[in-house]
Amino acid sequence: MNLYGATYDRIQLLRHVGDISQIAHAKMYQLTDGNEKGVDAIDFRTGSGLNFTVLPSRGLDVSYAEYQGIPLCWRSSTGDVNPAHYEPGGLGWLRSFYGGLLTTCGMRQVGVPNEDDDEALGLHGRVSHIPAKNVWVDSRWEGQRYMLWAQGKVKETAALGENLSRTRRIWTELGSRTLHIEDIVENLGYQDSPHMYLFHINVGFPILTQDSELLAPSSQVTPRDEQAAANLNNYNLCEPPTVDFQEQAFYHEMEPDVDNHIHVALVNRRFNNGQGIGVSVRYHKTQFPNFVQWKMCGEGTYVFGLEPSNCGVEGRAKERERGTLQYIEPGGRRHYEVEIGVLTSNAEIDALEEKIAQTQN
Repeated sequence: MNLYGATYDRIQLLRHVGDISQIAHAKMYQLTDGNEKGVDAIDFRTGSGLNFTVLPSRGLDVSYAEYQGIPLCWRSSTGDVNPAHYEPGGLGWLRSFYGGLLTTCGMRQVGVPNEDDDEALGLHGRVSHIPAKNVWVDSRWEGQRYMLWAQGKVKETAALGENLSRTRRIWTELGSRTLHIEDIVENLGYQDSPHMYLFHINVGFPILTQDSELLAPSSQVTPRDEQAAANLNNYNLCEPPTVDFQEQAFYHEMEPDVDNHIHVALVNRRFNNGQGIGVSVRYHKTQFPNFVQWKMCGEGTYVFGLEPSNCGVEGRAKERERGTLQYIEPGGRRHYEVEIGVLTSNAEIDALEEKIAQTQN
């Protein structure tokens, strides 16, 4: 393995430390103050400079990530709010939306508040506010690789209603600049259940600046509304923080590679005097046939969303109206796998751009 500019095998590395946690670990703890009190958290350190925080109390989402001290994600003003303070109606979700590297939306509703099948549905669904059960945090050597992971289950369920279960495993390894998210969503009930699912990946400053650019194998880009349509020519570029900026969303039709994977990234080639940096996302098009781009260049709300999904963001009623609403049958399963990585130089950015270009030929 490569660490700190040198190459080590397992024995060589362990001779240098009292315990491997000196270099890499996954450590669980609890927040104790304010509206965050009682929130369970897990800090991952990989030894490469990639560090991130997972919140079991918030559906095992990723509330923060950094690389060598450089923030990778946008953080809102709410903090890591305890789910007991969740306001499910209307836009109440925003009062506890911390942003972070990953906030999951779903599992039965994504997008704007709406009413569907006599059910009032709030913004983006409940899954990010459901505490995980059977949480397992551990690490171990597998040959020359030191693996770190967190795993747990979230149930979105109601008496006389839906019964969905999601098992999530987040893992990485010593020396890695990538984290992996693997989800299995199951319908444990006895009726078909609507299923909407979206990974809200939120890239922020300093990767996001007016010099940033979206790289994506897009064959078609469709604005969500008139506000986005007016800025379609610049959908892939960013502005500086702007007074009264109105959010824009774009739907992308993506071209996969030979393995049916999609590669997208937000990159900043001028970062650190031209060194370059970026956040990349890789996912399977069969699992996530849609991609939503969220562009929000406001003051304080300065964030660029990369959002693989199986749906749009206009709510379940609109999805049903269009005939695109997905369902999980009783006993059915849906699998989702996403990788989020760090591009550390313009050479790596150029290599990814070339890979994306090959899928569009």
